[in-house]
Amino acid sequence: MKTLRSHRCGQINESHVGEIISVAGWAHRRRDHGGVIFIDLRDATGLLQVVVDPDAEEAFALADTVRNEHVLQVTAKVRTRPEGTRNPDLPTGMVEVYATELTVLNRSEPIPFQLDEDDVSEAVRLKYRYLDLRRPVMQKTIRMRSAVTKFMRDFLDAKEFVDIETPILTKSTPEGARDYLVPSRVHAGEFFALPQSPQLFKQLLMVAGFERYYQIARCFRDEDLRADRQPEFTQLDVETSFLNEDEIMDMMEHMISKLFSDVADIEFAKPFPKMTYAQAIEDYGIDRPDLRIPLKLVSVTDLMKGEDFKVFSNPANSDKGRVAALKMPGGSAKMSRKEIDDCADFVGNYGAKGLAYIKVNDVSKGREGLQSPIVKNLSDECLEQVMARIDAQDGDLVFFGADTAKVVNDSLAALRVKLGHSLGYSESEWAPVWVVDFPMFEEDSDGNWTSLHHPFTAPKEDQIEQLKTDPGKVLSRAYDMVVNGMELGGGSIRIHQTEVQSQAFTALGIGTEEAEEKFGFLLDALRYGAPPHGGIAFGVDRIVAMMSGVDSIRDVIAFPKTQKASCLLTQAPSPVDSTQLRDLHIRLRSKAQAGAQDQ
Repeated sequence: MKTLRSHRCGQINESHVGEIISVAGWAHRRRDHGGVIFIDLRDATGLLQVVVDPDAEEAFALADTVRNEHVLQVTAKVRTRPEGTRNPDLPTGMVEVYATELTVLNRSEPIPFQLDEDDVSEAVRLKYRYLDLRRPVMQKTIRMRSAVTKFMRDFLDAKEFVDIETPILTKSTPEGARDYLVPSRVHAGEFFALPQSPQLFKQLLMVAGFERYYQIARCFRDEDLRADRQPEFTQLDVETSFLNEDEIMDMMEHMISKLFSDVADIEFAKPFPKMTYAQAIEDYGIDRPDLRIPLKLVSVTDLMKGEDFKVFSNPANSDKGRVAALKMPGGSAKMSRKEIDDCADFVGNYGAKGLAYIKVNDVSKGREGLQSPIVKNLSDECLEQVMARIDAQDGDLVFFGADTAKVVNDSLAALRVKLGHSLGYSESEWAPVWVVDFPMFEEDSDGNWTSLHHPFTAPKEDQIEQLKTDPGKVLSRAYDMVVNGMELGGGSIRIHQTEVQSQAFTALGIGTEEAEEKFGFLLDALRYGAPPHGGIAFGVDRIVAMMSGVDSIRDVIAFPKTQKASCLLTQAPSPVDSTQLRDLHIRLRSKAQAGAQDQ
């Protein structure tokens, strides 16, 4: 049987001159120059220029019918390109191949967009994803993804981690997000869940004595989607026994630093700084601070408590309120009044009712040197203390947030990042940081405790007793790796003792009966000599997106879903026939029935 190719297109160079070769690929571009036809032939390795002249009558006649994206096989002689036609920027640019035989393996209809087009709607790209993936930028990104996962495997294999697959069909357990459910045909009325993460199974593997586990795992969460979220995503899942949090962080820091360096030629300063959760919230309003920007929030809550200006004093005197300042050095000259007003609209997206500001014209003149509608509402003493606390200088622009602490933190954190980058305050290209000492629980809108990470995160060893008496003040042994304001990975030391895990469930309002029903298998396992253990999970999609410089993880996933969790390529999700539903013991409600039952 005749082989389709002896060489790949991108591998041909001057060392092959004089050889007869066979290559195959797609017609990237066809040009007719004075009776000689040139075809740029493309495969996964690159482009190769094919020359077909009238002397090869059969090949020339066929080449005349070739159009972009036809699939071709060519037998040809390699020769040096004539002087003046060489392209040193192309790996194959010093040579061309003179075709003696040409075969059209398959023809292509005109494609819905050109592969070198930049302005193609995402809907069209996702509908014809197999064409979109032919584009060089997508080829490069997907190959980078492959290099990332290979590096991770090689690194962890060298550290004696064992790659173990965990179930895709598992039990529905409350882990923070909504499950994707899979109905069981064999067990009528019962459901599997797709895993939100392999969390429980990797803990069971520690009980089983494997000590070091990893998996490049597919995870599923039925949640509201954004650019950095997908209903199915990939994470590097890692778990270890007998290592503390510092040892785990050191190992993972080394892995991520070397990964970015080796795969993307990106260097991180080492060691990564560590920052407590409390410090991150206080200084940056968020637990994943972008440290490329030196700007910080400064609390002035205490200075506003005695002021008559209710916009500031009411939140200042509230248990859940905060008043904070964000100073933009030299900002008065950088921002127009319209741009300042636009910032007020921007923070409205985060719940803020408005955005106060002060322009510092001449700090030495006190009130007279400050320009703002709010200056008249604040006392001289307060203004002086605020300017001193933020170290105001002439020409600065100061924004103020006053509301609940959550609204102030969310709005000023977002404003800090927006202005920090748009106005040129960023001081570095890459800024990794470990955020540690998270609260174990946070309070929801109903006043109940929920896990900040997940219910299996261990408390600080000296705070275990507080789980019973004051769970809101308990800190956990959790740690997040943040790079440029994005959480790349998060982990913790896990609870390895049944009684402590039961106390954590109690704090979360999970009673003994519910705990046994949902987590009985874990509680049982912890009774059989569970070792101290902990781990971390990294978002593979986020890592590749960051390395590639793209805004959405959809651009680093071969076949992603839309923001509405649908696949435009396959038209999934889609209806299924009644026989399948009957086998699964499922009856669909009609829209009319659904409406009646919802009322």
